[in-house]
Amino acid sequence: MERSTIVRVHEGLHARPATRFVKLAKGFESDVELVKDGKAVSAKSSVKLMLLAVKENQEVTVRANGADAIEAIEALIGYLENPRAGLDDEAEVQSPAHDAGQEVAPVPEPSPAALGRANGLRGVAASEGFAIGPAFAHFPPDIAGQGRMLQAEEITGEIDRFRAAVRAVQARMDHALAQDSLSAGDRGIVAALRDIAADDSLTGEAEGLIKGGNDAISAVITAASTIAADFSAVDDHYLNARADDVHAVGRQICLVLLGQDDVSLENIPEGAILIADDIGAWDLARAPLKRIGGVVCGHGGATSHIAIIARSHGIPAVLGLGAQVNALRTAREVALDGNGGHVIIDPDAATRADFAGRVEAAAKERAGLTVFKTVTPKLADGRIIEVAANIGSLEEIEAALEAGAMGVGLFRTELLFMRHMHLPSEDMQAETYAALAKAFAPYPVIVRTLDIGGDKPIAGIEFPDEENPFLGWRGIRMCLDRPDIFKRQLRALLRAAVHGNIKVMLPMVSDISEVTRTRALVEECAAELKAEGVPHATFDLGVMIETPAAVLIAPALAKEVDFFSIGTNDLTQYIMAADRLNPTVAKLNDVTNPAVMSAIEMTAKAGVAAGIMVGMCGEAAGRPDLIATFVKMGLTELSMSPASIQRAKKTIMAMASGD
Repeated sequence: MERSTIVRVHEGLHARPATRFVKLAKGFESDVELVKDGKAVSAKSSVKLMLLAVKENQEVTVRANGADAIEAIEALIGYLENPRAGLDDEAEVQSPAHDAGQEVAPVPEPSPAALGRANGLRGVAASEGFAIGPAFAHFPPDIAGQGRMLQAEEITGEIDRFRAAVRAVQARMDHALAQDSLSAGDRGIVAALRDIAADDSLTGEAEGLIKGGNDAISAVITAASTIAADFSAVDDHYLNARADDVHAVGRQICLVLLGQDDVSLENIPEGAILIADDIGAWDLARAPLKRIGGVVCGHGGATSHIAIIARSHGIPAVLGLGAQVNALRTAREVALDGNGGHVIIDPDAATRADFAGRVEAAAKERAGLTVFKTVTPKLADGRIIEVAANIGSLEEIEAALEAGAMGVGLFRTELLFMRHMHLPSEDMQAETYAALAKAFAPYPVIVRTLDIGGDKPIAGIEFPDEENPFLGWRGIRMCLDRPDIFKRQLRALLRAAVHGNIKVMLPMVSDISEVTRTRALVEECAAELKAEGVPHATFDLGVMIETPAAVLIAPALAKEVDFFSIGTNDLTQYIMAADRLNPTVAKLNDVTNPAVMSAIEMTAKAGVAAGIMVGMCGEAAGRPDLIATFVKMGLTELSMSPASIQRAKKTIMAMASGD
């Protein structure tokens, strides 16, 4: 069977979306291929899929042959038609300077005098910010093959040795992925690297060379170079950067074959500038990132995984210096401008003072917000405004707590479902929700029930082919039609409520019956758990206000639920009848439009009149220019990305003081 579609995945099937696509494809028994411009590749190979260079808005065909071919095609087509596929919110972390929810004061460029001084180098500005500190040279020795031809009787043993090395690298990466200390963004990168390590394109190429008589190390080096060259030849900057990932994975396999460990970054001094010709994303993701003041590399560019990791952790970085990086091997101190791509070796006193001043100014700005981490924002009348975090996985807990989140205003449960090739069990869900509740206790944690539709494929749920899945069988509509799935989640939430202040929110509500039917299911689940002797507790039930229908029946809805949470992202697009992912009508997706603001005010008025909490979990909740308006409407909870929390608290406190 086959079916064609237009790819809507944002920026196409690069590393993370390709990894997720392959994971989805591997969940089906059928052989699956993706075809573009007449070229077909296995949909179960990340490397081959990325090399197909599928771009956004291109036409492709999905072919499947096997017992579950229909299900495979439906799921994979749904994935390709989802603009956010593979780009989980937590994997797209940006540095504060890039965060749309913050108003970060621009830091001026270094003075021309400073950049014109001796010992200045210019590379690619890969991660914004300024840094100055001791140089930490990281130039591990190159690995060379043994350069000997194997005897026929040695080949089988050498293949076994190679396969064992690949398994060892995969095990290391699996161990890293299991650690809570790995951020969600870094987790996506490590997962992509692990896919490369397991891909038949690399392992098959290497094994073919070993069968031809090459020793394993020489075979890996050659295979990695061949595949990396394929990536370099593609007319796509992002895919070009994947060549570095292939080399990095090849190096890890070779080190295992040699019985060696790579040079560690564990001893990098506080605030040091990491200098390297090339550093694998695998190594950087495991490094003590909080101690690194900046990164300078000969290889890499703005789309490389090194750059993505640096940006996600707020580390200034200049990459792509080429051979110039060798001039830094003996440097004692380095000044780094990640905005303009400038690197200065052993800066003189004037340059040192210039950079130190800029670093200090940026630090003061951050510190000025950091003091609000533990603040409980109150208005002049004593009302507390809860500033909570929007998160989608347990990996984001640390960042939310570090920012001072007063609980979670939106926990997106769909990622828990999308991460697995099968529907998550009740026990798995209960453990996740319980961990979340414990981490933020006694603050509330609002868990949104499964919010998926045909645009978000999940293994185990077959969605119909819909002309407009955003207005179709999704959210609470799908859940109520699939009580086998919904009850499993509700039972898990009831069990988790024993461990903290769990609240549950229903998405895409447009009719009161959806609330009453859900309450009946909750009572049914509670009765079952009681009969089974399983500990559980009740939870507040609320709705996400994101449809015009919910706004218009808000007074009646308020009598049936414990709280409202306004989802401004979808509410805006539905009120304005403008797809928020369509750039042609992007200007219509403005939360400040009178129609949208009127809907928010109507919702708040209904909630306040009924005496229930009214909150907001859309992006607008973190906008300093709108917070005062929302609070005056009666909102007492605002939930946003962790990066926006401290500025939001500052804004609320300024309101209380009359500033």
